[in-house]
Amino acid sequence: MPGAETFVRFAVISDIHGNLAAFETVLDDIRQKEIDRVYCLGDLIGYGPDPRRCIELATDFPVNLLGNHEEAVLFGAIGFNPKAKIAIDWTREQLSLKTEPQEHNRKLWNFIGGLSRQHQEGAFLFVHGSPRDPTREYIFKQDFQDREKMDDIFSAPAEGAWRVCFAGHTHHPGIFEQNSTYHFYEPSQVGGSYDLGTGDSRILVNVGSVGQPRDGDWRASYVVVEDNRIHFCRLTYDLERTLNRFKDFPNLPDYLAKRLQEGK
Repeated sequence: MPGAETFVRFAVISDIHGNLAAFETVLDDIRQKEIDRVYCLGDLIGYGPDPRRCIELATDFPVNLLGNHEEAVLFGAIGFNPKAKIAIDWTREQLSLKTEPQEHNRKLWNFIGGLSRQHQEGAFLFVHGSPRDPTREYIFKQDFQDREKMDDIFSAPAEGAWRVCFAGHTHHPGIFEQNSTYHFYEPSQVGGSYDLGTGDSRILVNVGSVGQPRDGDWRASYVVVEDNRIHFCRLTYDLERTLNRFKDFPNLPDYLAKRLQEGK
């Protein structure tokens, strides 16, 4: 697999959700680590108050994937709860502001319209949701107990030969390990890092969320892959700055700001 013969080093981020303060903090940390390859698993937008700037910061990444919130902005918020749908409709309006140059608006729309659903490099697979449904499927931490679901997910896609899959979507970081039985490990259970090994068993890594963590920890989450090891990173950021940005846009539900404080 990648890393066995050559040195591999990159960062994987997901679920920024328009939280510019968190995004800038993560990007600064990545730069300080001198990592120049960033894979973004989608949901740059949705929920948060700065969708335009978050898209702009991601345009130079070598890989950007379609998240369910980009999909909803493009095609409609089907299946979204009322608060999330309000944020999707608001985000759509923000990407078409009449006060901004129309050429730039088109550039933002063309960017999200051109996002891929998945990406593979060697034995590494990158998705937003799951290998079975790259954009929409949730893999919750308790799902490791559902053998049928996990077997289907870990055997998808039928034509794919991956060993390590990176995903987001649930906003809860951790490792799903395939063995005689499935296991899920919180980052704290593995000391914040995990050796990918060289065996045949597949591993699914949830990188957590940059802009809206839901594991009870409000800090921004992402991972660094260095050679054959996963490192989970958690960063404090200027949360008050984001909360104040929500105040600039009263049409966004207060709930979306309050949950950032709780990490839920």
